[in-house]
Amino acid sequence: MLLIIFLLELTVVILFFVYTDKIDKYAQRDLKKGLHLYGTDGNIGLTNAWSIIQTDFRCCGVSNYTDWFEVYNTTRVPDSCCLEFSENCGLHSPGTWWKAPCYETVKIWLQENLLAVGIFGLCTAMVQILGLTFAMTMYCQVVKADTYCA
Repeated sequence: MLLIIFLLELTVVILFFVYTDKIDKYAQRDLKKGLHLYGTDGNIGLTNAWSIIQTDFRCCGVSNYTDWFEVYNTTRVPDSCCLEFSENCGLHSPGTWWKAPCYETVKIWLQENLLAVGIFGLCTAMVQILGLTFAMTMYCQVVKADTYCA
């Protein structure tokens, strides 16, 4: 069972690298759809996530700040898009908002930190391989014991 899970994970990683362009398009499309849930009841996690990303990465929207115009049906962005945070600063002119697209900004950050992501992935794979090894060793010991006891 552990081997099947490991092989499925390996397959997903390979497919991720093969279909990176398609994944990019789908991710951007889905993120733009998710913007419409910003600030709605029951979506506090999504709202907080967007606010944190836009504040920490100094970006606004998926492709740019105009993504928010479709959400609000007016020329406005969330306050987390503002260069200087203040209440209702998202109602002011575009000159007071972050211009960088969040999707590209986060993507660049991940690429810059690819070594850390890769090390994390390799460590996870090693733990899984050790788990497979120990499970197989235990299985062999149980079969061996059953052979001698029978």
